Amino acid sequence: MEYRKLGNSNIEVSVIAFGAWAAGGWMWGGTDQQESVRAIQKSIDLGVTTIDTAAVYGFGLSEEIVAEAIAGKRDKVQILTKYGLRWDTTRGIFYFDSQDAKGNFVKINKYAGKQGIVEECERSLKRLKTDYIDLYQIHWPDPTTPIDETMEAVSTLLKDGKIRASGVSNYNVDQLKQAQKVIPQASNQVPYSMVNRGIENEMVPYCLENNVGILAYSPLQRGLLTGKITADYKFASGDHRPGTGFFKPENVERTNAFLEKIKPMAQEKNVTLSQLVINWTTRQPGITCALVGARNPAQAEENAKAAQFTLTKEEIDTINSHLSELQLVS
Repeated sequence: MEYRKLGNSNIEVSVIAFGAWAAGGWMWGGTDQQESVRAIQKSIDLGVTTIDTAAVYGFGLSEEIVAEAIAGKRDKVQILTKYGLRWDTTRGIFYFDSQDAKGNFVKINKYAGKQGIVEECERSLKRLKTDYIDLYQIHWPDPTTPIDETMEAVSTLLKDGKIRASGVSNYNVDQLKQAQKVIPQASNQVPYSMVNRGIENEMVPYCLENNVGILAYSPLQRGLLTGKITADYKFASGDHRPGTGFFKPENVERTNAFLEKIKPMAQEKNVTLSQLVINWTTRQPGITCALVGARNPAQAEENAKAAQFTLTKEEIDTINSHLSELQLVS
């Protein structure tokens, strides 16, 4: 496993991080808690030391699963979690309606006010069964709270030793600049994949210039880039992927046609398509690590082994050439 320094912090992260969104089951059609625990433990055994979760994933369940999985191994891992998406308050601004594991409708609000951050941190620490969080990230920008107020609260958490570093998630460059004026930001967690490369225009250059790490989430585009999704794929109840543009039948077909073009490269290296895609992601300029989810130990092992080979510049150029021909419909 390869490890990289996270921006301007003293934290080193594994180039493959375990993304624990699916572990919480929320918006993924449910979860098998013990399989998720075993998946995280398998990842750790294979050198994945970085685990990314959030309070809202499973409405606390994901953090609890992480705590169970890392019991006795806290000093061997970095816990990355997030705040600012609330299902238990009317403060802030309404984001969207969702459902909990019992099918009850839940309103999700964006709220990153000072008191809210303190509350969330204490609850996350309790669920994670730890006395510190390695990287604490605002999940989404909260337009009702000045960024200064949010970051001043996080600064207090830093001074109190509750967290080791501050990060943001889903921030644009202007928002990141504002946050940086209050306290240094170790990273920005943003979506990035072969078919979703918008950050390359402004975010990547800014982060490279200012020593801010980039945590790339959804590098497999929520399974689309595994080659296992067909145009008529049957998703589980509660899985919201079919309602997103990437999973339109015509986009699935076009993406699979692209994957067929790079499959010979994967076969030549004796790796899976998923491993090839993940490895490509970690080799892109500015990307510190790729966050990849797993729902069982076998998936976790496949993800971890994506770091065990190296793509040459020529191979990356070949992949990029094929990518330039891929046109998805909006």
